[in-house]
Amino acid sequence: MAGEFMQDPMLRLNGVNENLRILIETELRGADSPAKVEQAVLAIFPGFPRMNTSDQPTLGNASKETWSAEQVSLETYLKLLHDYRILDTALDAMTANFDGKKTQFDLLRQAAIVGKVAFPLPQEQPLGGVITITLEGEHLGDWLEAATWHKGRDIAPRSIKDENSMGADGEAATWL
Repeated sequence: MAGEFMQDPMLRLNGVNENLRILIETELRGADSPAKVEQAVLAIFPGFPRMNTSDQPTLGNASKETWSAEQVSLETYLKLLHDYRILDTALDAMTANFDGKKTQFDLLRQAAIVGKVAFPLPQEQPLGGVITITLEGEHLGDWLEAATWHKGRDIAPRSIKDENSMGADGEAATWL
């Protein structure tokens, strides 16, 4: 095996069967296209159940419904965080509303439809809507830190709501 590149397999978390309650929700309103909303959700959460996308909104008959599913795997979402190297941003966004056992955060559907992860700024009402993720669990903080861990944390350690976390307004912290 000399000369061959060997890589340690990385521990991949997915939330399911890891003592977490996972709730994925998105709200269709107005002229939201059910087919495009489903495409966005499935791009990030392929285990989300397929919905009826044949009823398109029409003039005078706007969309107004909520799609939700529990215990949907977070594997693809977490893989995207690693692939795009946005793990510290994700830790901050996912824990902005963390209370020790529960957190809730949003993802932009416009980014999701093309397989990307983006978090809206606090208090933002983004065009295209959001996917809301709620996570609950006894050791959720440890799970979130493990799910967003990367080798750079050996040099610059991070933890939930530390001095390097982004501000409540979404501004990045300045590292000295």
